[in-house]
Amino acid sequence: MKNMKINHAQKGFTLIELMIVVAIIGILAAIAIPQYQDYTARSQVSRVVAEISSVRTSAEELLNRGVTLSATTGDDGYVGFNVESSDLVGVGTDAVAAAGFTITNPAGPAVVLVAQLGGSANAVVRNAKINWSRSASGEWSCYITDEPTDGWKDSFAPSGCQPS
Repeated sequence: MKNMKINHAQKGFTLIELMIVVAIIGILAAIAIPQYQDYTARSQVSRVVAEISSVRTSAEELLNRGVTLSATTGDDGYVGFNVESSDLVGVGTDAVAAAGFTITNPAGPAVVLVAQLGGSANAVVRNAKINWSRSASGEWSCYITDEPTDGWKDSFAPSGCQPS
């Protein structure tokens, strides 16, 4: 047996290497999670704005025929928005938003379609109200009211529908 070399190569990672990797993952998570939550809140507000925006066509057509608008399924003036079909529009804390979707001045011509975020909406946007308002001349505008005071950021609102 002439000079046998024994190979003692390292197999695996040292504890310090593993701790460094865990620290890096922790730092990345600390940055990414709040950004993801903001993105989620922003997308939920945008989605409800779009859901209610789609009702404007039906509301406009009914108003032009002289029909009183209704948020209730089966009524002649039903605008076509079913609260149960949206997991983001839900029951609020006040009497006005008891159904999650309401119509102010349903006989027109100045109508306001109001949807309150609830249900599975992110806590920082829950209870905010999306308002699509129709002027007497038929122009529609969007604005947000009753923004939550805890965690709401104006950046959650899409550019065409800002907080009032």
